[in-house]
Amino acid sequence: MLGKNQPFCGRSLSPCRHRLRSAAVMLPNTGKLAGCTVFITGASRGIGKAIALKAAKDGANIVIAAKTAQAHPKLSGTIYTAAEEIKAAGGKALPCIVDVRDEEQISSAVEKAVEKFGGIDILVNNASAISLTNTLETPTKKVDLMMNVNTRGTYLTSKACIPYLKKSKIAHILNLSPPLNLNPLWFKQHCAYTIAKYGMSMCVLGMAEEFKGEIAVNALWPKTAIHTAAMDMLGGSGIESQCRKVDIIADAAYCIFKKPKSFTGNFIIDENILKEEGIKNFDVYAITPGHPLLPDFFLDEQPATVTKKADSYGAFPELKEEKTQPPPKPRSGAVEETFRIVKDSLNDDVVKATQAIYQFELSGEDGGTWFLDLKNKGGNVGYGEPSDQADVVMSMSTDDFVKMFSGKLKPAMAFMSGKLKIKGNMALAIKLEKLMNQMNSKL
Repeated sequence: MLGKNQPFCGRSLSPCRHRLRSAAVMLPNTGKLAGCTVFITGASRGIGKAIALKAAKDGANIVIAAKTAQAHPKLSGTIYTAAEEIKAAGGKALPCIVDVRDEEQISSAVEKAVEKFGGIDILVNNASAISLTNTLETPTKKVDLMMNVNTRGTYLTSKACIPYLKKSKIAHILNLSPPLNLNPLWFKQHCAYTIAKYGMSMCVLGMAEEFKGEIAVNALWPKTAIHTAAMDMLGGSGIESQCRKVDIIADAAYCIFKKPKSFTGNFIIDENILKEEGIKNFDVYAITPGHPLLPDFFLDEQPATVTKKADSYGAFPELKEEKTQPPPKPRSGAVEETFRIVKDSLNDDVVKATQAIYQFELSGEDGGTWFLDLKNKGGNVGYGEPSDQADVVMSMSTDDFVKMFSGKLKPAMAFMSGKLKIKGNMALAIKLEKLMNQMNSKL
């Protein structure tokens, strides 16, 4: 039996190279991964790098399998800068240029890892591609990218590592993918992304059963949005206050790596496994402690609550009866005031630059149908349907509408979290977001 603080990889063991942090702050390292080799795809930044640094504090060997060899103009970090951080944290690093769509690059990186470190103990399939667009708005090129990176890349990387994982005493595969939730809500707005991401989860189901007793295969998914550079690009500046740090995923992954091979076929939520480890204060993981957090995709609340929300956002329009009565007259309030300010901001230049008609289906107080005409001369706003057919129809609550136009709620994050439903031309919807940014100071 291993002692309490003994590493358990079974090859080149080295002593723990860290000081334990207080359990009241974040999950402390135990030294269990000393000498283990961890192969991580997409580890040059974000969640992948955070998992790498957590393992490095034990003295683990990290294979950084990512395609960023040169700095990206909008995203910081390369496989080489990540390697330096891993070494500084106490681990050993092997940076490898790997696009997981390329089987030869995967095989080459695996061979280099085995040659340098003697084997592979843990594989983390973290590399992922995302496009939150509906079926008609998702180009085939993006469909192929998501399928090839998420599903195919996970499958091929696992296949290449499995012969070496079988020789390890701990042998773990961890996919950063969600539980398989077949609620139609999670397919409607981004079907291609959901299919590609669920492909990673299906690899967990199949491989956990196929290699039971030899390799533990599990999935890990965050309960809330995680702040990464990619999240900044999706949600815009200010979104970080609604997110948790990447540290919570790193700590949760570390908990999984400590489990025996018999712990397999599980779809784990980060907060749940950390609670089992005795973590009680999750504010330490928040970017802004105490601030409300965005729930992540694919996780339902109570089923009845989700169905109610889906219905109010128009997720199941086929269940709604046609309304023959005219809409009620709107009361004066925040929505009407918002439209008044928007109307005062309109001019021929704005109309010429936008060329679109927007319709808003608002639920709640002062709700009903409103429109914003940025196609006809001078522009116009009003209650009811526009005179011409709308190019974009947006459905949301009146509270979220006011927050969105005042800059307190980013449209991209409202869409991602299900607060905003969009039908029509997505490019024109993005144009409206730019216009809202210009109006925020007045609202």
